[in-house]
Amino acid sequence: MKATLALCLACLFLAGCGSSYKGYKCQPYSVRGVDYVPMSPREAVGHVEEGMASHYDESFLFFFPGKTAIGERQYSWSRSAAHKTLPLPCKVRVTNLRNGRKVVLRVNDRGPFIGDRTLDVTTGVAKDLGFHKAGLCPVRIEVLSVGDGRYRIRH
Repeated sequence: MKATLALCLACLFLAGCGSSYKGYKCQPYSVRGVDYVPMSPREAVGHVEEGMASHYDESFLFFFPGKTAIGERQYSWSRSAAHKTLPLPCKVRVTNLRNGRKVVLRVNDRGPFIGDRTLDVTTGVAKDLGFHKAGLCPVRIEVLSVGDGRYRIRH
C-alpha cells in the first residue's frame, strides 16, 4: 500500500514538471478591460527591468494544481512566475534588491494584475529570495532565454 501511494505521488510530481507547450505565447490579450501587448521573443532576450514582486499559490489543497497561461500545471513548489508582457515561456534571473539573493526561474503565466506589481513568483521562489513573509519585494528581472527546446533563443 505504501509503495503504491509513493509511486502515485511520484507520478503526480513528475507530471507537473514537464512542459508540453511548443513555440511562444506573445499574442495581445485583455484582462479587466486593460489591453496588454507582450514583447516579441527577440525583443525580450536580454531585457532587464526593475519592479515590485509578489508571490502566489495556484494550487488548491496542495495536490490539485492550478493551470498557467500556457496550460502547464502550477504547484506551490514550482520554480516559476507570472509576468504581463514577457513572451511565454522564458527563463529569467530575479534578484531581490533588498538582500541580493538571486534565483533563475521560468516565466510561464500571465500577471500580476494587482496595482503596480511587475512579477508574481511561486511560494518556494519567494522563500528562496527571502520575501515570503513580507509579501512584496523590489526585484530586478533579467531575461536569459525565451522558449524551450528547438524554439529556445538565448541572450
